[in-house]
Order: sequence, then structure tokens, then C-alpha cells
Amino acid sequence: MKYISTRNKSIKVSAAQAIVSGLSEDGGLFVPEVFPKLEKKDFDELIEMSYPERAAKVLSLYLDDYSYDELLGYTEKAYSKFYGEDPCPLVNVDGDLFVLELWHGPTCAFKDMALTMLPHLLSAARKKTGETSKTLILVATSGDTGKAALEGFRDVDGTDIIVFYPSQGVSDMQKLQMMTQEGNNVYVCAIEGNFDDAQSAVKTIFNDKNMQEKLLADGYKLSSANSINWGRLAPQIAYYVSAYCDMISSGKIEYGDKVNFCVPSGNFGNILAAYYASLMGVGVNKLICASNVNNVLTDFFTTGEYNTHRPFHKTMSPSMDILISSNLERLLFEFSGRDDKLIADRMAALKKDGKYCVSSQELNALNKIFSVGFANEEDTAAVIDSCLEVYDYLCDTHTAVAMSVFNDYYDATGDETPSVVVSTANAYKFPCDVYEAISGERVEDAKKATKKLYSFSGEEVPEPLADLDKKQIRFTKIIDREKIADEVLAYTASEKN
Repeated sequence: MKYISTRNKSIKVSAAQAIVSGLSEDGGLFVPEVFPKLEKKDFDELIEMSYPERAAKVLSLYLDDYSYDELLGYTEKAYSKFYGEDPCPLVNVDGDLFVLELWHGPTCAFKDMALTMLPHLLSAARKKTGETSKTLILVATSGDTGKAALEGFRDVDGTDIIVFYPSQGVSDMQKLQMMTQEGNNVYVCAIEGNFDDAQSAVKTIFNDKNMQEKLLADGYKLSSANSINWGRLAPQIAYYVSAYCDMISSGKIEYGDKVNFCVPSGNFGNILAAYYASLMGVGVNKLICASNVNNVLTDFFTTGEYNTHRPFHKTMSPSMDILISSNLERLLFEFSGRDDKLIADRMAALKKDGKYCVSSQELNALNKIFSVGFANEEDTAAVIDSCLEVYDYLCDTHTAVAMSVFNDYYDATGDETPSVVVSTANAYKFPCDVYEAISGERVEDAKKATKKLYSFSGEEVPEPLADLDKKQIRFTKIIDREKIADEVLAYTASEKN
């Protein structure tokens, strides 16, 4: 299978090349030429498989320059790092309402589902493409991607990783996870600015030929661990296929029945993976895109205008504090009839003017499968409290946004379709806000809040978070957002010497 750029369909590369590159040379995102299909017999087989086997099967349909056995070896290694019997259990919380828990990995966030896999895929892709330069993974994070990428690529041969995060835009627990990261090939730096500032700077570096030449002189070629990289996005499709299999196994649905997925959304990669799963044959009624008060996606799906000229809000769900949702480009590529020139023009308008519009026909088509909503801070806190009280289920701030938006959707539509709320982080990653929501008491110290949350809820603190305060703090630097490229060059120059 070949991969094409959303901005120039004449650019075609192999799966391995797409993974090594991360981003197309024209700034576009790689997408498969065609989407593979799963039939009933495929689902019958998948239902009987373990999660690593399911993931390897789905990935083998996209990554045809990797063998199934090769991919199975990678999935078994990746998901052996997860705690519990199932890497992504589907939990029935009430009637036809389920929660898909994607946070049982080494950093307690859904990014682990893909970022434990990506290092294996990238290392193999380097060999398949004959790449001899070191790979520099450059990451902008709103909280969870950074830590998951750092942990995934820690001490991976031939690879270094640099992560930039907004100094005041992540939770204390997320910050501590990154500041204490171990490994000889990792570097972490905070910026004065927000996630969009970091993401825009990273994208600019990827598209700067002069910068790439300087990095090559230091022995490095760029790649990405953000969901702009197909090797990061593809493993996410697998857990939607798996969740559908588990819904069938639960007896709530039969093959061919449809389900709703409600997904907390920031950069749009997670819910895009659900859409791609629907193209493969997963029965989807509605994909419910849940935002916090940074509700640029809600407004887009309502009006057809994507407009970043709006206030930026820091919230208790920081991984969703995003105004430029990169993966929306891939979705619009499909709904525009794969019109690469149109997509290139829209992305140019976004960069120049901060906005673009889609046609009424595209908007109508989008709204046939997507529904949207957002939750403010009060809504989010109320749902954390009510979920524990009503369902005896402790959820984090991002999952609470999705649960709130799902409740609004249900109240507005009365839709009785079996539904899955996608849970993206363990509650202990945000102990201060979660504890306040359920107790009414604000504790600013994350360690103290964790202890109080445990005493209040009885929910065990996951091992990866339990001893963070005992680890050595390694990375404390904060730079101006305009200095990101300089910081990258300073790092590669120091490693060269």
C-alpha cells in the first residue's frame, strides 16, 4: 500500500517511508491510498484473538512492507508494558453505556497505545528504507504525548527525542513525569506560550529546508511522534476495531449493528482513528466530538468555519487546550473528495489568516456521522463527581468532558444506540482537580492531592505515578517560544561534539 500527501496526491511513499518521514515534504499529512475492509469473517477471527493479535492484524492491512509475524512481535513487546490483563478494557458502567479505558500503559494515558508501538515501527522502517542518519524525534505536547513519546523512545538505538511543552499548560503530574524522564537520548524543554505555539514551531522546523540541512550536518533527520505521523495514528485504529469486537462479545450488539463513540478531542487524532475504523467496517452510528471550552471544533462542525481567532483557555483538561487541530486536515481530505489542491489552499489560509471555510455540502456530509459538544469547567467537575456517585467510577478530567458531552447528546436526541465513552487518562494524572471535584476541597500539591484522592475514592494509585516524587528532576529549562529552533540546533550540535 502506498501513502499520499493530503496536499499533493502525486507524492507517493511506502508505509516505512511515511513513518520515517513523519510529514510529507510539502507539509501535508500522509494517508493511505485506499482503506482496507474487514468482513464478518474477519471480525469472527478477531473476536477470538488477544489484543496484541488484533492490533497486529489491523496494522498488517495498512503496513504491507511489514509482515504479520513481525508486527505481532512488536505488539506483544509493546503491550507487555501495560498493567492488567487487557491493554484497553471495555468497561460496562451502566446499561448500554461503556467506557473504553486506554490508560493502562506505562504513562497512564491513551498515547501509550500508539507510542509503545511507534519506536518498533520506526526502528524497522529505518532499516527497510536504508536510513543511516540518526532520527531526531521532535514533539510538541499538550501533556500526555510528550511523556508517552519520551518513555517509548527512551534509549532506542539510532534515535534521539526532544519534547517541548507549555510551561503553564500541563498538569503538575504531567510536568513531573516529563521533568524526571530517564534515558540517555532524551531532552525536555518548557516554553513560554501554549501548545499551539509549540506545535506551530515544530511544524515550521519540519518545513524549513535550511533547518533540515543544518540538522543533517549534525547527523540527524527529523521525524515525528505526534499523530501527524502515520505510524502513531495507525495503532489507534486498532483499539476501535477491538472495542467493536468486545461489544459483540458482550452480547450488547451483533455484527453489523452500530455504536456511538464519544471522544474527548484536541488535536483530532483519536476521533479520526475512530472514523478510519468506520471506513474499515466498524459499525458507527455517531462519532461524538467532545471539546472543553477551547471549542474550536464545536464551532467548526456547527458553522463550517474553522477560526482560531478566539481566546485561549487554560483548563483542567489541558491535553485538549488546543486551537489548531492538525488531524482535521486528514478528515477534510476525505470529505472534499480527496481534493489535494483545495486542502493545500485551506491549510495555507489557516497559516496566513488563521481560518478557512468548508462548503455546505461538506458540512452536511460531516454532520451525518459527527456530532459535537463542549463542556465548561463546572460541567466537567460535576460529571467527575456524579460518575463516582452514580456509577462508582472514577474518571479523569478529559474523560469527564466526554461524559458530559455524551449526556448532553443523549438528552437532546434520546439516542438509545449502545455507546462507548473513550477514556484517555487515569484520574491520578490530575489529582488536584479530580479530588476537588469529588470533595469540594482544593489541594494544590499533587502529592497531597493524590493521597487524599486515594483515601476518598479507594481507587489504587497506578504504579507509574506512585513514586514520581522520588525520581530525580533532570529538565527544568524554560525558553521563549521563538527560540525553539535554536534549542533544537543547540542540542544536536552538543550531541555531535
